[in-house]
Amino acid sequence: MSTPEPMVLVGMFDSPFVRRVAVSLRVLGLPFEHRNLSVGKDEAQIRALNPLGRVPVLVLPSGESLIESAMILDHLDAMAGADRALLPPVGEARRAAQQWLALATGAVDKGIQLVYEKVFRPADKQHQPWTDRCRRQMDGALAELDARCAAIAGQEWLVGERIGQADITLACFCTYLRDAVPADLAPYAALRARCERIEDLRALREFYLPFDAPVPVDPAAPIPGAPA
Repeated sequence: MSTPEPMVLVGMFDSPFVRRVAVSLRVLGLPFEHRNLSVGKDEAQIRALNPLGRVPVLVLPSGESLIESAMILDHLDAMAGADRALLPPVGEARRAAQQWLALATGAVDKGIQLVYEKVFRPADKQHQPWTDRCRRQMDGALAELDARCAAIAGQEWLVGERIGQADITLACFCTYLRDAVPADLAPYAALRARCERIEDLRALREFYLPFDAPVPVDPAAPIPGAPA
């Protein structure tokens, strides 16, 4: 019997979204290859797979490209089956996991806006009230995550009896915030301790890459496939 062709994950592991897909693939035991493309210098190659020019992209053996990490993770859970899926399929456990994901995603979204403000906008064009608002929103989500971690300090996993998507996403997103914003996680002792324990797992260590800020492309450069 021939070995099935592996999927291809596109994007760098310093992206929290790419990283959580890679970790999920490894935890689920799904084989994949990796294309280490940057949204900065490799934007043209990424746009050929995703017109948004964003990562991650998961290229299936059929050639189909899946975009957006939530969609990709949903596909991986379907491949794994309900008994092994990283997000509970129904009920209270699913709602609990989605609450963790919503808070972690809200925090990282605001953190990314802070990062992009520094990377893509000249200092004299940055709007301090806007960045202050983003930081307050990020800190608010981190404080709530910390309180929830403290409430279940003796519980091994966030939801259920084994590692799940809530654990993977929490660690990937908080590590990104620490490295890229950078956000000070010291005030959030329970959250920091939880993330450090998850980060010590082999799958998390395997796909850790220190943050490397993207280099903006020349706005005058032509976009592949765009009208001349």
